[in-house]
Amino acid sequence: MKSAINRSNLKTLMLPISMVAGAVFYKWMGYLTFLSPYLIFTMLFITYCKLRLSDFKPNKFEGTLLLAQVVLAGVAYLLTFFWNRTLAEGVFICFFIPTATAAPVITSMLGGSISKVATYSLMCNALVAVAGPLVFAAVGEHSEMTFLQSFTLILKQVFPLILAPLAVALILRYAFPKVHAKVVGMQQLSFYLWAVALFIVVGSCVSFAIKNWTPQSTWTMVLLCVGALVACVVQFKLGRVIGGRFGDKVAGGQGLGQKNTVLAVWLALAYLNPMASIAPASYVAWQNIINSWQLMRHNRQKIDKI
Repeated sequence: MKSAINRSNLKTLMLPISMVAGAVFYKWMGYLTFLSPYLIFTMLFITYCKLRLSDFKPNKFEGTLLLAQVVLAGVAYLLTFFWNRTLAEGVFICFFIPTATAAPVITSMLGGSISKVATYSLMCNALVAVAGPLVFAAVGEHSEMTFLQSFTLILKQVFPLILAPLAVALILRYAFPKVHAKVVGMQQLSFYLWAVALFIVVGSCVSFAIKNWTPQSTWTMVLLCVGALVACVVQFKLGRVIGGRFGDKVAGGQGLGQKNTVLAVWLALAYLNPMASIAPASYVAWQNIINSWQLMRHNRQKIDKI
């Protein structure tokens, strides 16, 4: 019993430790950033191996969350675009980006429905894979490319990265069931891979911010951090409200609030104003502060019941 509690506490601490370590060792992140897409693919693959096609039964719960996500992203962008385009791009991607691959893990630890979050995560990732190239080609800043060139470039990189893991997981399930069973038993690995990804992402963004900081950019950086905080709080709160209407506040809050910030930072650096990546990088901190607090509270409640 004590060992289980200690492992749970270790997971709670791993997220803030990864972020702090990334910020401390930011100078060496240039050697590790190439790992990000591979980590994203692997985390998605491990998560999807646990699911069957029959588990994906979209209903009003997932549909409501998806509608909220799209509407919030559009409204946030329109409200800030004419004031500060970089802020608009940063806040937009904090809303638009799909659910984190580790969301089902955190949801399970908090007692929520894994299948609901997994279904919503798949819907979010499908949306980004299909609509992402169009959206980023429209709001991105590739002045040297035509819209069609930008759309094609993003399509080639985003679509395989997000949907290919699902295809591989399904093939493995039916073609190599024994191997698939072993991967299913490795679900906790996605959490630790996520911690590594956080280490790299935070370090990369701290490195970028330091290298590109100027007195003129200070205000924009502050706005991006504050904008990310607002986006984070709004999505966790609204997600819990929506989830409460369908009997699962945890799944709602994690589904809408916990974002794949590794993917968000990568997309921002690749297709938006690189400065906009500070928003999802800040979101890393905000969402993990919230998650760490939720996990500590949940663990404390479990310990009190023992």
